[in-house]
Amino acid sequence: MNELVIRLNATARAARTLRHAVREHLGPESGDAELCVTELLANVVRHLGEGTPVTLRISGRATRTRVELTDPAPAARPVRREAGAADESGRGLALLDALAARWGVTQRHGTKTVWCELDPGHSRRGRVAVITGG
Repeated sequence: MNELVIRLNATARAARTLRHAVREHLGPESGDAELCVTELLANVVRHLGEGTPVTLRISGRATRTRVELTDPAPAARPVRREAGAADESGRGLALLDALAARWGVTQRHGTKTVWCELDPGHSRRGRVAVITGG
């Protein structure tokens, strides 16, 4: 399996670096994966703060791409919400839900991973959010 792993500190500026790395790894059809990575990183910066160490892992390619972003805050669970028209934030997980075939959160001792799986064509059929412990 072809895998990309990047460890860095979450900052607004790191989003560009991660998008470029995802594009290099997945090729020109990486737009949805790049957008998911940007949203996941933005959530870490917003809710855990600049400088939080994260690990990005991209795996798969041909039939399904899995995007994972791991941070050191297992108790800070992301919650999808419905943002109002006047809200300036709160759409990140809704966007992830719209793009991904499925997505979820895996909590382990000392870490949390928010992940999504993208299919070629990104069908919305059978979309499922999964929350697991570990």
